[in-house]
Amino acid sequence: MKIEIWSDIACPWCYIGKRRFETALEGFAHKDEVEVRWRSFQLDPSLPDHVEESEAAYLSRTKGMPPEAVKQMFAQVSEQASGEGLSYDFDSVVVANSFTAHRFLHFAQTHGVMAEAEEALMSGHFETGRDIGSIDYLAEVGESLGIDPAETRRVLESNEYTRAVEADIAEARALGANGVPFFVIDRKYGISGAQQSETFSRALDTAWEESSTLTVLSGAGSTGADASDGADAPSGAVCGPEGCD
Repeated sequence: MKIEIWSDIACPWCYIGKRRFETALEGFAHKDEVEVRWRSFQLDPSLPDHVEESEAAYLSRTKGMPPEAVKQMFAQVSEQASGEGLSYDFDSVVVANSFTAHRFLHFAQTHGVMAEAEEALMSGHFETGRDIGSIDYLAEVGESLGIDPAETRRVLESNEYTRAVEADIAEARALGANGVPFFVIDRKYGISGAQQSETFSRALDTAWEESSTLTVLSGAGSTGADASDGADAPSGAVCGPEGCD
């Protein structure tokens, strides 16, 4: 079973959804036969590389939200995050464009540590106030995962993996994803949003059952002579332990 997850590092619900999905996957009987692939998405491509104001001030200014409404929203999201074992600190969030970080994730994939990098960046962004737009920070994350920091800097100071990120975003839109997180199972089921773990569990069970069930398509053969004589054999003739039909 293949599961693709479109997310943005700067999306608070994506990290919550990640935890809820992981909880469901951990309890899934066939988890060792599931391939998880992280895909890139940007909620705000127009965001400058860095913004010299707090997350609350930025949202209030750009979305026209009263400061008190932003504060209330942060409290509600933080409560949901806490329920998944996450410690959000919106006061320390560094507002930055996530495109370079997404390029880093694709680079990390070539080293087999994309999932680990995704986790590190989300935690750094929402829990410890790290700058996901900083090449120095991304190189630091890469080094913690066994990637040469000089190689990370070389890649991120170029345009490498730009097309890979853009392709992910375009594919998400082609699949009908207008927001993230967006989970796609075997390109047959789409799950939008940070659903509860129980919802993910049901989806995994349903998808696995359907993928493991063979649908036999039978033709409308004639009922002519026995297939053994080769004459007028029905188009859907079969042989079994008791002989041939």
